[in-house]
Amino acid sequence: MQDVFSHLDSDLRPSRVLILGRTGFISKHLSSELLNNGVVVEAVGRPTIDLTEPSSVTTLITLLRETDAVVITAALTPDKGRDFRTLMKNLRMAEHLCEVFDRRHCAHVVYLSSDAVYAGDQNPLDESSNRQPVDLYALMHTSREMMLGSVLAANRIPYCILRPCAVYGPGDTHNSYGPNRFIRSAVDEGRIAIFGEGEETRDHVYVKDLVRAIWLVLKHRAAGSLNVASGCAVSFMAVAQLVARTVEREVRIESLPRTSPATHRHFDHCTFDSALPRFAFTPLEKGIAETVSVI
Repeated sequence: MQDVFSHLDSDLRPSRVLILGRTGFISKHLSSELLNNGVVVEAVGRPTIDLTEPSSVTTLITLLRETDAVVITAALTPDKGRDFRTLMKNLRMAEHLCEVFDRRHCAHVVYLSSDAVYAGDQNPLDESSNRQPVDLYALMHTSREMMLGSVLAANRIPYCILRPCAVYGPGDTHNSYGPNRFIRSAVDEGRIAIFGEGEETRDHVYVKDLVRAIWLVLKHRAAGSLNVASGCAVSFMAVAQLVARTVEREVRIESLPRTSPATHRHFDHCTFDSALPRFAFTPLEKGIAETVSVI
Protein backbone atom coordinates (compact mmCIF):
# COMPACT_ATOMS: atom_id res chain seq x y z
CA MET A 1 0.00 0.00 0.00
CA GLN A 2 1.04 3.63 -0.46
CA ASP A 3 2.53 5.64 2.37
CA VAL A 4 -0.10 7.35 4.48
CA PHE A 5 -0.69 10.98 3.55
CA SER A 6 1.09 10.82 0.23
CA HIS A 7 -1.01 13.86 -0.71
CA LEU A 8 -0.43 15.83 2.49
CA ASP A 9 0.05 19.15 0.71
CA SER A 10 -3.08 18.79 -1.43
CA ASP A 11 -6.64 19.55 -0.41
CA LEU A 12 -8.60 16.73 -2.02
CA ARG A 13 -11.66 16.88 0.18
CA PRO A 14 -14.57 14.84 -1.22
CA SER A 15 -17.77 16.39 -2.44
CA ARG A 16 -19.70 13.90 -0.33
CA VAL A 17 -18.85 11.29 2.31
CA LEU A 18 -20.90 8.13 2.53
CA ILE A 19 -20.69 6.72 6.08
CA LEU A 20 -21.63 3.06 6.41
CA GLY A 21 -22.90 2.63 9.94
CA ARG A 22 -25.40 5.36 10.77
CA THR A 23 -26.20 4.83 14.46
CA GLY A 24 -22.77 3.94 15.83
CA PHE A 25 -20.91 5.86 18.51
CA ILE A 26 -18.08 6.90 16.18
CA SER A 27 -20.21 7.53 13.09
CA LYS A 28 -22.36 10.08 14.92
CA HIS A 29 -19.30 12.06 15.99
CA LEU A 30 -17.83 11.73 12.50
CA SER A 31 -20.99 13.11 10.89
CA SER A 32 -20.78 16.19 13.10
CA GLU A 33 -17.07 16.70 12.35
CA LEU A 34 -17.64 16.48 8.60
CA LEU A 35 -20.67 18.78 8.63
CA ASN A 36 -18.67 21.32 10.67
CA ASN A 37 -16.08 21.26 7.87
CA GLY A 38 -18.70 21.90 5.20
CA VAL A 39 -18.80 18.35 3.81
CA VAL A 40 -22.03 16.78 2.61
CA VAL A 41 -22.69 13.58 4.59
CA GLU A 42 -24.86 10.59 3.75
CA ALA A 43 -24.93 8.15 6.67
CA VAL A 44 -26.69 4.85 6.05
CA GLY A 45 -27.36 1.72 8.04
CA ARG A 46 -30.09 -0.52 9.30
CA PRO A 47 -32.98 -0.72 8.70
CA THR A 48 -32.46 1.20 5.43
CA ILE A 49 -29.49 -0.95 4.43
CA ASP A 50 -28.53 -4.20 6.15
CA LEU A 51 -25.03 -5.04 4.97
CA THR A 52 -25.43 -8.66 6.00
CA GLU A 53 -28.10 -9.07 3.31
CA PRO A 54 -27.26 -9.60 -0.39
CA SER A 55 -29.86 -6.97 -1.33
CA SER A 56 -27.55 -4.32 0.15
CA VAL A 57 -25.27 -4.65 -2.88
CA THR A 58 -27.81 -3.30 -5.36
CA THR A 59 -28.97 -0.60 -2.94
CA LEU A 60 -25.43 0.67 -2.38
CA ILE A 61 -24.48 0.57 -6.05
CA THR A 62 -27.49 2.80 -6.74
CA LEU A 63 -26.58 5.16 -3.90
CA LEU A 64 -22.82 5.39 -4.47
CA ARG A 65 -21.38 8.13 -6.66
CA GLU A 66 -18.00 7.98 -8.36
CA THR A 67 -16.93 11.17 -6.56
CA ASP A 68 -17.89 9.87 -3.09
CA ALA A 69 -15.51 8.97 -0.32
CA VAL A 70 -16.71 6.04 1.76
CA VAL A 71 -16.01 5.52 5.46
CA ILE A 72 -16.75 2.03 6.74
CA THR A 73 -17.60 2.02 10.45
CA ALA A 74 -20.23 -0.74 10.27
CA ALA A 75 -19.31 -3.80 12.31
CA LEU A 76 -20.73 -5.99 15.02
CA THR A 77 -18.52 -5.20 18.02
CA PRO A 78 -17.54 -7.67 20.76
CA ASP A 79 -20.40 -6.59 23.01
CA LYS A 80 -22.73 -8.02 20.32
CA GLY A 81 -20.94 -11.36 20.38
CA ARG A 82 -17.54 -13.00 20.05
CA ASP A 83 -18.66 -16.29 18.50
CA PHE A 84 -18.47 -17.73 14.98
CA ARG A 85 -21.93 -16.44 14.10
CA THR A 86 -20.87 -12.85 14.76
CA LEU A 87 -17.69 -13.42 12.78
CA MET A 88 -19.60 -14.67 9.76
CA LYS A 89 -22.07 -11.76 9.85
CA ASN A 90 -19.14 -9.33 9.82
CA LEU A 91 -17.49 -11.17 6.95
CA ARG A 92 -20.74 -11.16 4.97
CA MET A 93 -20.80 -7.39 5.33
CA ALA A 94 -17.30 -7.24 3.86
CA GLU A 95 -18.25 -9.66 1.08
CA HIS A 96 -21.14 -7.46 0.01
CA LEU A 97 -19.00 -4.31 0.17
CA CYS A 98 -16.39 -5.99 -2.01
CA GLU A 99 -19.13 -6.76 -4.55
CA VAL A 100 -20.11 -3.09 -4.53
CA PHE A 101 -16.56 -1.77 -5.05
CA ASP A 102 -15.92 -4.37 -7.74
CA ARG A 103 -18.88 -3.05 -9.72
CA ARG A 104 -18.94 0.64 -8.80
CA HIS A 105 -16.01 3.06 -8.59
CA CYS A 106 -15.65 5.74 -5.93
CA ALA A 107 -12.99 8.32 -5.03
CA HIS A 108 -11.67 6.96 -1.73
CA VAL A 109 -12.36 4.30 0.92
CA VAL A 110 -11.46 4.52 4.61
CA TYR A 111 -11.86 1.41 6.73
CA LEU A 112 -12.08 1.78 10.49
CA SER A 113 -10.32 -1.30 11.83
CA SER A 114 -8.86 -1.92 15.29
CA ASP A 115 -5.53 -2.33 17.06
CA ALA A 116 -6.84 -5.80 18.02
CA VAL A 117 -5.36 -7.10 14.75
CA TYR A 118 -1.87 -7.05 16.31
CA ALA A 119 -0.40 -9.91 18.30
CA GLY A 120 -0.79 -9.24 22.00
CA ASP A 121 2.82 -9.98 22.98
CA GLN A 122 4.43 -7.20 20.91
CA ASN A 123 5.64 -3.93 22.43
CA PRO A 124 5.87 -1.28 21.22
CA LEU A 125 3.42 -1.64 18.34
CA ASP A 126 3.71 0.12 15.01
CA GLU A 127 2.19 -0.24 11.56
CA SER A 128 4.71 -2.93 10.60
CA SER A 129 3.95 -5.14 13.63
CA ASN A 130 2.73 -8.66 12.93
CA ARG A 131 -0.99 -9.03 12.54
CA GLN A 132 -1.65 -12.30 14.35
CA PRO A 133 -5.29 -12.44 15.47
CA VAL A 134 -5.75 -13.94 18.91
CA ASP A 135 -9.55 -14.10 18.80
CA LEU A 136 -12.42 -14.05 16.30
CA TYR A 137 -12.91 -10.29 16.60
CA ALA A 138 -9.28 -9.69 15.61
CA LEU A 139 -9.59 -12.26 12.83
CA MET A 140 -12.66 -10.42 11.53
CA HIS A 141 -10.88 -7.08 11.17
CA THR A 142 -7.77 -8.68 9.68
CA SER A 143 -9.88 -10.54 7.12
CA ARG A 144 -11.96 -7.48 6.23
CA GLU A 145 -8.84 -5.35 5.79
CA MET A 146 -7.45 -7.88 3.31
CA MET A 147 -10.72 -8.52 1.49
CA LEU A 148 -11.32 -4.84 0.88
CA GLY A 149 -7.68 -4.21 0.04
CA SER A 150 -7.70 -6.84 -2.69
CA VAL A 151 -10.76 -5.46 -4.46
CA LEU A 152 -9.86 -1.79 -4.04
CA ALA A 153 -6.32 -2.33 -5.36
CA ALA A 154 -7.67 -4.17 -8.40
CA ASN A 155 -10.00 -1.27 -9.12
CA ARG A 156 -7.42 1.42 -8.31
CA ILE A 157 -9.45 3.01 -5.55
CA PRO A 158 -7.34 4.77 -2.85
CA TYR A 159 -7.67 2.86 0.41
CA CYS A 160 -6.76 3.86 3.96
CA ILE A 161 -6.92 1.60 7.02
CA LEU A 162 -7.14 3.29 10.41
CA ARG A 163 -6.48 1.14 13.49
CA PRO A 164 -7.54 3.06 16.60
CA CYS A 165 -6.78 1.81 20.07
CA ALA A 166 -9.43 1.98 22.82
CA VAL A 167 -11.81 4.84 21.99
CA TYR A 168 -13.77 6.66 24.68
CA GLY A 169 -16.05 9.66 24.88
CA PRO A 170 -19.64 10.92 25.02
CA GLY A 171 -22.29 8.64 23.55
CA ASP A 172 -20.37 5.38 23.82
CA THR A 173 -22.70 2.37 23.93
CA HIS A 174 -20.16 -0.46 24.26
CA ASN A 175 -19.36 -0.08 27.98
CA SER A 176 -15.88 -1.46 27.35
CA TYR A 177 -13.41 -1.84 30.21
CA GLY A 178 -11.64 1.46 30.70
CA PRO A 179 -12.77 5.10 30.71
CA ASN A 180 -16.25 4.46 29.30
CA ARG A 181 -17.19 1.81 31.85
CA PHE A 182 -15.41 3.54 34.72
CA ILE A 183 -17.24 6.82 34.13
CA ARG A 184 -20.64 5.16 33.88
CA SER A 185 -20.07 3.04 36.97
CA ALA A 186 -18.71 5.95 39.00
CA VAL A 187 -21.64 8.23 38.14
CA ASP A 188 -24.37 5.59 38.56
CA GLU A 189 -23.00 3.48 41.42
CA GLY A 190 -20.23 5.43 43.10
CA ARG A 191 -17.79 2.60 42.48
CA ILE A 192 -15.20 1.46 39.91
CA ALA A 193 -14.14 -2.18 39.63
CA ILE A 194 -10.68 -2.93 38.27
CA PHE A 195 -8.88 -6.22 37.70
CA GLY A 196 -6.04 -6.88 40.11
CA GLU A 197 -4.27 -3.65 40.96
CA GLY A 198 -5.18 -2.06 37.63
CA GLU A 199 -1.52 -2.24 36.66
CA GLU A 200 -2.12 -3.00 32.98
CA THR A 201 -1.29 -0.08 30.69
CA ARG A 202 -3.20 0.97 27.60
CA ASP A 203 -3.46 3.90 25.21
CA HIS A 204 -6.87 5.59 25.13
CA VAL A 205 -8.05 7.91 22.33
CA TYR A 206 -10.80 10.49 22.70
CA VAL A 207 -13.49 10.01 20.07
CA LYS A 208 -13.24 13.62 18.95
CA ASP A 209 -9.54 13.09 18.17
CA LEU A 210 -10.33 9.97 16.15
CA VAL A 211 -12.88 11.74 13.97
CA ARG A 212 -10.47 14.65 13.42
CA ALA A 213 -7.93 12.14 12.17
CA ILE A 214 -10.53 10.56 9.87
CA TRP A 215 -11.39 13.98 8.47
CA LEU A 216 -7.75 14.72 7.68
CA VAL A 217 -7.39 11.34 5.97
CA LEU A 218 -10.43 12.18 3.84
CA LYS A 219 -9.27 15.74 3.16
CA HIS A 220 -5.93 14.55 1.76
CA ARG A 221 -7.25 11.31 0.23
CA ALA A 222 -4.58 9.43 2.17
CA ALA A 223 -3.78 5.81 1.38
CA GLY A 224 -2.03 3.22 3.52
CA SER A 225 -2.43 2.19 7.13
CA LEU A 226 -2.14 4.21 10.30
CA ASN A 227 -2.51 3.43 13.99
CA VAL A 228 -4.52 6.09 15.79
CA ALA A 229 -2.94 6.22 19.24
CA SER A 230 -1.69 9.07 21.40
CA GLY A 231 1.56 7.28 22.23
CA CYS A 232 0.85 7.71 25.95
CA ALA A 233 -0.11 4.47 27.71
CA VAL A 234 -1.46 4.74 31.26
CA SER A 235 -2.55 2.15 33.81
CA PHE A 236 -6.18 1.33 34.41
CA MET A 237 -5.63 2.31 38.06
CA ALA A 238 -4.54 5.78 36.91
CA VAL A 239 -7.64 6.04 34.72
CA ALA A 240 -9.89 4.93 37.60
CA GLN A 241 -8.32 7.45 39.97
CA LEU A 242 -8.71 10.23 37.41
CA VAL A 243 -12.39 9.39 36.92
CA ALA A 244 -12.93 9.25 40.68
CA ARG A 245 -11.47 12.75 41.05
CA THR A 246 -13.60 14.09 38.21
CA VAL A 247 -17.13 12.94 39.05
CA GLU A 248 -19.13 14.92 41.60
CA ARG A 249 -19.59 12.19 44.19
CA GLU A 250 -17.54 9.92 46.39
CA VAL A 251 -16.21 6.94 44.44
CA ARG A 252 -14.55 3.80 45.76
CA ILE A 253 -12.19 1.73 43.64
CA GLU A 254 -12.60 -2.02 44.09
CA SER A 255 -10.26 -4.81 43.02
CA LEU A 256 -11.57 -7.89 41.23
CA PRO A 257 -9.64 -11.17 41.01
CA ARG A 258 -7.53 -11.32 37.89
CA THR A 259 -8.44 -14.24 35.60
CA SER A 260 -5.48 -13.83 33.25
CA PRO A 261 -1.94 -12.44 33.46
CA ALA A 262 -1.51 -8.66 33.28
CA THR A 263 -0.54 -7.40 29.83
CA HIS A 264 0.65 -4.06 28.54
CA ARG A 265 0.18 -2.40 25.17
CA HIS A 266 2.30 0.49 23.95
CA PHE A 267 2.44 2.25 20.57
CA ASP A 268 5.37 3.70 18.69
CA HIS A 269 4.09 7.13 17.70
CA CYS A 270 6.60 7.96 14.95
CA THR A 271 4.40 7.14 11.95
CA PHE A 272 1.47 9.15 13.26
CA ASP A 273 3.69 12.13 14.10
CA SER A 274 5.20 11.99 10.62
CA ALA A 275 1.78 11.75 8.94
CA LEU A 276 0.12 14.44 11.06
CA PRO A 277 2.91 16.55 12.56
CA ARG A 278 0.58 19.30 13.82
CA PHE A 279 -2.00 16.96 15.35
CA ALA A 280 -2.43 17.35 19.13
CA PHE A 281 -4.27 14.66 21.08
CA THR A 282 -6.68 15.70 23.81
CA PRO A 283 -5.16 15.06 27.26
CA LEU A 284 -6.90 12.19 29.05
CA GLU A 285 -7.90 14.50 31.90
CA LYS A 286 -9.72 16.86 29.55
CA GLY A 287 -11.40 14.08 27.57
CA ILE A 288 -12.71 12.42 30.70
CA ALA A 289 -13.93 15.74 32.10
CA GLU A 290 -15.84 16.49 28.88
CA THR A 291 -17.34 13.01 28.87
CA VAL A 292 -18.45 13.28 32.51
CA SER A 293 -19.99 16.70 31.88
CA VAL A 294 -22.54 15.37 29.39
CA ILE A 295 -23.67 12.28 31.33
